Amino acid sequence: MTKKSRFLLMICVFIATFMTSVEITIVTTALPTIISDIHGLAFQSWIMSAYLLTTTVTTPIYGKLADVWGRKNLFLFGLIMFTLGSFLSGLAPNIWLLIFTRAIQGIGAGGIMPLTYTIIADSYSFQQRARVIAFNNSAWALSALAGPLLGGLLVEYLNWHWVFFVNVPLGIIVSILIFASYKESKHPRVSVKIDWAGMLELTLFLAIFLFGVQQLSQEGDGRNLAIIAIVISLGLVYIFVKHEKGFREALIPLKIFTNRTFTVQVITAALLSGLLIGYQVYFPIWLQSLYRVRPVLAGLVVTSGSIMWLIGGFLVGSILARFVPKWISVLLISLLIFTYTPLIFAGLNLPFWYFYVVSAISGGFLGIIITMNMILSQHLVSKNQIGTASSILTLGRTLGQTVSTGILGLLLNVGIRLNLYGISFSTVNNMISSDRVVRLSSEATINNVILDGLHLVFIFEVLILIIALAANLADPNSKIVD
Repeated sequence: MTKKSRFLLMICVFIATFMTSVEITIVTTALPTIISDIHGLAFQSWIMSAYLLTTTVTTPIYGKLADVWGRKNLFLFGLIMFTLGSFLSGLAPNIWLLIFTRAIQGIGAGGIMPLTYTIIADSYSFQQRARVIAFNNSAWALSALAGPLLGGLLVEYLNWHWVFFVNVPLGIIVSILIFASYKESKHPRVSVKIDWAGMLELTLFLAIFLFGVQQLSQEGDGRNLAIIAIVISLGLVYIFVKHEKGFREALIPLKIFTNRTFTVQVITAALLSGLLIGYQVYFPIWLQSLYRVRPVLAGLVVTSGSIMWLIGGFLVGSILARFVPKWISVLLISLLIFTYTPLIFAGLNLPFWYFYVVSAISGGFLGIIITMNMILSQHLVSKNQIGTASSILTLGRTLGQTVSTGILGLLLNVGIRLNLYGISFSTVNNMISSDRVVRLSSEATINNVILDGLHLVFIFEVLILIIALAANLADPNSKIVD
């Protein structure tokens, strides 16, 4: 591969990484407007869950198949699916089609994310790889900073459909360039036995569990259906664990969890990723629905956390050299509990700048802890398990986001439905977005209804932090990492 074609390939990989990473931050900013426009409050959590669910399950499939079928065709397939899903999401006229098309997007993202690093490994020597990976990772930083601002501008000056359409031209250009310029080198095909059964069991568990959680807010037959779905999902967990124990190339090799400190890292990353999705989704909803803050300014609440995440991540190396990782996590999680507790009791007079401060603190602390989780999880296993450990921690993070998204959506709906005070649910739905100018005699009451739902959301967020604190206190490791 020539230097010029390799440079062009890396530009394509960078843009592809940016597309998939910006999708989460840009959508969270537009979510209040989307909910109001398509009357999707009752199922709003599925807008994020559908994307995360299909991304989670397909990621390991692409990684395994890349060794059998090659990188180029699978990468192109992922790009096409993501671009198609983006286009269809922008056209979606109702909540159900939006959820379905978001799932298509996730199938594409599940291929793009792991294959970018595989292509880098194929194209560069070991000595060059660190520099190129650092360049590619800057796409995540750029998306974290630009996504919320871009989402706010698109919603405010165009409409929410462009939040999805914006990725379509990028996807088409990258697909054409990859098809025309990427000359995949011949490499020996590896015989890999794909854990199809494990992937199916994991998919069914997540889908049925999230459906059950969502239905808990319903009454009568809906609630009975929810209980049945949750019982079935627990049965699928048992089947999945039993299957993984007996499968040689398991999706999740369970023996690795015999190291308690490693297990703590995965649990912590999963729980705190749930906290992350909580403030990224529900801070903009709080600011837009209760404070009537414009989408652009509401999007900046996520940006403050993203900036501090980058700064926190850079500090990890020096922190690990001086302090015991366990006590770093315990201290920072304790401070987060102190920071989030006021949101449980907050009224409408809480200063709006408080959310930007909490977001910044959250981003900085999570940047330290979750980066530390990844470094420790790789350090605690043998060299031939580093890839497996990294994928398990990544899978734990995505699962934490996916499950928390469903639970938080349920809690918001339950909190609203229990305190409607005679107001219709659809009326509350219309008040979620700040660009819906609604002047009603009951506006103050509706604000209190939404506030009740948000209080439940942050009760759960504090509970997540308490469980994460307990897990780290149980970590047997009490020494500085060497």
